[in-house]
Amino acid sequence: MDTSRREWLTGAGKLFTLGFATAAGVETSGQASLNSGGYDVRKHYWAMTIDIEKCIGCGNCVRACEKENGVPEGFFRTWVERYEIKGADLEHPQVSSPDGGKHGFPPSNRADTKQFFVPKLCNHCQDSPCVQVCPVGATFDSPDGVVLVDESYCLGCRYCVQACPYGCRYIHPEKRTVDKCTLCYHRITRGLTTACCEACPTQARVLADLANPADPVHEFLRTSKVQVLKPHMATRPKVFYRGLDGAVR
Repeated sequence: MDTSRREWLTGAGKLFTLGFATAAGVETSGQASLNSGGYDVRKHYWAMTIDIEKCIGCGNCVRACEKENGVPEGFFRTWVERYEIKGADLEHPQVSSPDGGKHGFPPSNRADTKQFFVPKLCNHCQDSPCVQVCPVGATFDSPDGVVLVDESYCLGCRYCVQACPYGCRYIHPEKRTVDKCTLCYHRITRGLTTACCEACPTQARVLADLANPADPVHEFLRTSKVQVLKPHMATRPKVFYRGLDGAVR
């Protein structure tokens, strides 16, 4: 393990703080400073919960992610889809996501339909296909459960983009390396929540620490009908949905 990789894992995401904040044009001096040695990757295991019934499709999460992480125009680390289902026809839902849902959704003209919104992002799988296919180890699992990318290693070969069953990766048009959701690693290692969760007006999205017995995620998982996307892929994703309709792909 080289110095930069060791700093990522034991230095509380300092490289992410500088790299992504600079890319996003954010001043780091005014943000909460790193607790010197205060973050211990062994004491956390990150996930996210999404309550479908609470999502209103406002696009706040998409805009917040774009601003926080310097996401290039036309690409998305997270996005929102609108599903419209007529009657009981779960096999043919009408799915739309204009500009990733960043600016919300136009009124629906479809009568007699069920409508709901589904936020999507990297699922930070425990058995990640993207990690398995990367030929140089640029995509890797952090000890605290986040799938990350070391862009200094990335070849831009697109193997991981093709392997991801959730369509959550893209090649950055300027860097020519892969980019995706990092669960705002530069924020969560400093005790903050993700930009998307912070911006959500209904708390439809909530950052969860599975290693913390006091985290509300345990009650959420115990008392709710929780599902994950594409369970048949056996990737063991860590984005947990409540109220996920069978029509969602």
